[in-house]
Amino acid sequence: MRKTFEPQLTFGQTPIDQIKIDMRSRDEIPKLLLGLQYIYCNPELRQEVFNILNNMIPEHTNSKTGRPGMNLWKILVMATIRINCNWDYDKLQEIINNHKTIRQMLGHGMMDDDKTYPLQTLKDNVSLLTPEILDKINTLVNKEGHKLLVKKKIKN
Repeated sequence: MRKTFEPQLTFGQTPIDQIKIDMRSRDEIPKLLLGLQYIYCNPELRQEVFNILNNMIPEHTNSKTGRPGMNLWKILVMATIRINCNWDYDKLQEIINNHKTIRQMLGHGMMDDDKTYPLQTLKDNVSLLTPEILDKINTLVNKEGHKLLVKKKIKN
């Protein structure tokens, strides 16, 4: 069974909308995390993205039974970072197991240092996001970006 995300915070967990992202960095990771943070903090956009992500779950899967799978938010974060940074799964594993801000974006708190992701788990879950699914999400996010630009021009 897959959840979209875990709404209940754990002890020591930073809410996603309060994660501090270093905007002075010239690396691509902070910009990706800022975009993901915007998706998460915009309930309408987040719901539309999760509706798209729900389509990637195989049809024969019963969401009421079985072991819990990785939640859809974590898959989205990991897949977005992997594809945009052009990393293989080994590099993804190293970064998500050790990068503080990415771990916060995945929903880990200060008590979750021992929670790591095995390589095969990453391959099995992140590979579910096909290029077609990512194209749909990209189109949705681009439309939202255009709305923000129009609002900004109207204010000026």
